[in-house]
Amino acid sequence: MKKNSYPWLVLSVTSLGVLLSAMNLSTLNVALPEVSNHFHAGAVASNWILLSYMLFNTVLILVFGKLADIYGRRKLYLFGLTEFSIVSLLIGFSPNIWVLILLRIFQAVGGALVITNTTPLITDAFDKRRLGAALSINVLVASVAQLAGPVVGGGLGFALGWRWVFWFNVPLGIIGVIWGFFVLRPVPGRAKEEKVDWLGNITVFLGLGGLIFALSEGGIVGWGNLSVILGLAAFVIFTACFVWVERHARFPMIDFSLFRIRPYTMANLATFINSLARSSIVLLIALFFQVIDHENAFVAGLKVLPVTIGMIIASPIVGALASKYSSRLLSTSGLIGTCIGMCLLVWNIGPHASVFWISFGQLLIGMGTGIFQTPNTQSIMLTVPIERRGVANGLRSMLQSMGQVISTALSLMIVTSALPTRLKDVIYAGTSAHLASDDVVLISNGYRLAFIVMMLLTVLAIAASYLRSSGRSRQSVKE
Repeated sequence: MKKNSYPWLVLSVTSLGVLLSAMNLSTLNVALPEVSNHFHAGAVASNWILLSYMLFNTVLILVFGKLADIYGRRKLYLFGLTEFSIVSLLIGFSPNIWVLILLRIFQAVGGALVITNTTPLITDAFDKRRLGAALSINVLVASVAQLAGPVVGGGLGFALGWRWVFWFNVPLGIIGVIWGFFVLRPVPGRAKEEKVDWLGNITVFLGLGGLIFALSEGGIVGWGNLSVILGLAAFVIFTACFVWVERHARFPMIDFSLFRIRPYTMANLATFINSLARSSIVLLIALFFQVIDHENAFVAGLKVLPVTIGMIIASPIVGALASKYSSRLLSTSGLIGTCIGMCLLVWNIGPHASVFWISFGQLLIGMGTGIFQTPNTQSIMLTVPIERRGVANGLRSMLQSMGQVISTALSLMIVTSALPTRLKDVIYAGTSAHLASDDVVLISNGYRLAFIVMMLLTVLAIAASYLRSSGRSRQSVKE
């Protein structure tokens, strides 16, 4: 294998992993009503079809980031892709909703292993001069997956049934495992003397789990319900425990010394807030068109394509610009574009929503995201020592995934919280929903409020991105 070709072969391997993990989320966003209707699931169970995967995926990403630094990336990546494919097959045979949710948790294990190792594998394989282009291709592949995901998920769910929303992962996974086995070189871990911070991982899981549980339940059973109060209490208590544990751990899961690097700190903060603001947009719009306009899953999937079309347009452009302009300029510009798109959604969502302006708003959000992600990721990865890249990328991925899971729970909570009890399950009913005109107005107002919150969060992300160092990121490793 030629030395010059190896980095691109690595990129081809990681692209399959990114394609699989990204499509897994975007297909279900559109096909959720199909799954919910099959199992006659209520609002809470429907929420957890999505949230169970996101919650465990988020926490495990940081665990596996440390394990990759200790044991090496190749074996963990291939194991994760194999496990993910097997569980995807088993999900299609779920006898009830709770078995499906349990299997989604196991699927999250494989997904976390794949996500954790893709960016470090790319960063290790490419030199700095070509890294920006490689990362932009990585984002482009994720964008293509998100572009195809809603259409594939909607089409498979509508034509063949909900099982194929999961079964389509299997052939992709098999191809990815075989190709990765032959391409990836065995590289020993660079931090073998370190240990996994299990206590830190347990406390962050319990804290985040409490918050997600409270958000998912609060809009349905009420904020005064004992279970919601206990969830919020768990979040506060275990978050405090996590901070204490990390400050006293010999090998903490989060290396707080890295936060002395201002570009690293602000880039991670921008990652989290941007993910919190934009991650639920496709889900909300897909559910909106299925419930309000009675569109089937396939048509709803087509109507959320502008987000990923925008990312596909922007990603190769920003890859070329990454070597000429600072991370702060590019990332902040992307977030400003996202904010303008959010404004269009707030202005146009309603009973007689303008498909054109909602599509244009989604396009701007997608382009803004594509412009933001590559320079922001490069800023994070190039400001840490090479032996800390697994942990650094694990934290970046965890913050992004944490933003996704909180965004999903938060946005669905906002939409349902102001609705009467009889309408709380309706947003998951898809084309089977039958609404009076007053009900349509109530549901539309819930969606508008959710988009307003997402827009305000994007403003905070702009501030975080702008406040990073104005200079170029300092390279912490030799060329």
